[in-house]
Amino acid sequence: MSEVQRGLAGVVAGTTAISSIDEQTGTLLYRGYPAPELAASCRFEEVAYLLWHGELPDRAQLSAFEQAERSQRDLPEGLAEVVAGLPLSCHPMDVARTAASWLGASEPSPPSGPEGNQQSSLGLLAKMPTVVAMDQRRRHGLEAIAPDPGLSYSENFFHMCFGSVPGPEALRCFETSLVLYAEHGFNASTFAARVISSTLSDLYSAVTGAIGALKGPLHGGANEAVMAMFAEIGSVDRVEPWLAATLGAGRKVMGFGHRVYKHGDSRVPAMYEALAQLARHSEEGRRLMALYHRLEAAVREAKGLYPNVDYVTGPAYHLMGFDTPTFTPIFVMSRVVGWTAHVMEQLSDNALIRPLSAYTGVARREVPARSSG
Repeated sequence: MSEVQRGLAGVVAGTTAISSIDEQTGTLLYRGYPAPELAASCRFEEVAYLLWHGELPDRAQLSAFEQAERSQRDLPEGLAEVVAGLPLSCHPMDVARTAASWLGASEPSPPSGPEGNQQSSLGLLAKMPTVVAMDQRRRHGLEAIAPDPGLSYSENFFHMCFGSVPGPEALRCFETSLVLYAEHGFNASTFAARVISSTLSDLYSAVTGAIGALKGPLHGGANEAVMAMFAEIGSVDRVEPWLAATLGAGRKVMGFGHRVYKHGDSRVPAMYEALAQLARHSEEGRRLMALYHRLEAAVREAKGLYPNVDYVTGPAYHLMGFDTPTFTPIFVMSRVVGWTAHVMEQLSDNALIRPLSAYTGVARREVPARSSG
């Protein structure tokens, strides 16, 4: 029997030119560029172009890309009806997953090949914010707000959610989160997308599967769990007793540690700076930051763990006014770029992903004889 690597831990399952982690610094790189530097100097649309095309766009390329994305934001009438008719009891991730699948089903023959997959990817990027915003509003009994093609990707999302565009610090914080969430190697949802696309299934099926993988709490939803944790703790004076009880019960402290970072998530400093600038303007922001710092210090002392990016985006999205269950669908809005980049890369040099398994069941045995009567 070959050695079994449970969960494929440590197994190199393929090659990619989309992202990596610098072995010297532990920094996440997109196409060779440090992701935190991209977050500081580039808009999300530029990073999406980079991940899909391999290079940052020049002015003309960015303008054409933005115009194409803005022209595809409206939902087909049938999809708007489907979203409106889904039960309010379902999680917003169910809505995102259903929308991705419906978009694929609505095309009699989903486009294929590099150009067709680029077209499908752009459509998903443009329409997913409209789906997420519509879903948040319907849960408050509010009518959907149509997308505005005169606004940027981030501005338009706030407009569709709240009917207005916030100030520059909130926009900068949101843009930073989108850039830092856009791609992260062969994580569970991305690998799921690559497995599906390796069968030569269509891009929509791969993205639908990726959303399903992200819905699982061992992979996605940590930013939601962080806010639930903050609500459970309540105030800074309860941090240490809460942590002692949590660790004593063997429960995880959400938002800390990461499988691929040994010395802290390289995305955190850029995201933290954006959160700090946003939080300083409100009493709720200052309260959350006090809780943030107290728990961070307590976990580091007790477990030697550092925050990951979800620990920062949770309070950031809360301060922006988004419902907590909407946090992971916002992640989908960003990560759809990375998923589709990997689908297109997988198909450019495809091999069916089909690992072996080690059988641990009952050994071979004879089928018992049956009487003819």
